[in-house]
Amino acid sequence: MENLVVLLQRATHVTLQNLATELADLGLTASEVNVLANLADGRPRTVSELGAAAGVRPTTLTGVLDRLEEKGQLSRSARAGDRRAVEVSLTSAGSRSAARVAEAFAALESRALQGLPESAVKQARRVLNALAAS
Repeated sequence: MENLVVLLQRATHVTLQNLATELADLGLTASEVNVLANLADGRPRTVSELGAAAGVRPTTLTGVLDRLEEKGQLSRSARAGDRRAVEVSLTSAGSRSAARVAEAFAALESRALQGLPESAVKQARRVLNALAAS
């Protein structure tokens, strides 16, 4: 039986290739797509909240946010009531890109999981959350 982490790495590689093909016209890196996916609900987040959600180190996230801001996809500002916290929000262009990213994620998930019982999908979510928390 194959190691679960090896299978996860393979699935991640294939997923990233599929998303890169689907979203090539946006000119975004995988890290930028990840950030937009985590902002796709339109809710602003602090840098620390976004880093935790995206699974990205703060130093890495800063560079990704710099690039997305340069591309007009997001803006950063002091959070109301706590000027020490930096809040990240999508611009209108970022909202359109994030919607495309969310659609691509949903379509890929639908194709990949088609025919699997809901119980198997729920269990897979539990396994992936456990791995992400380790």
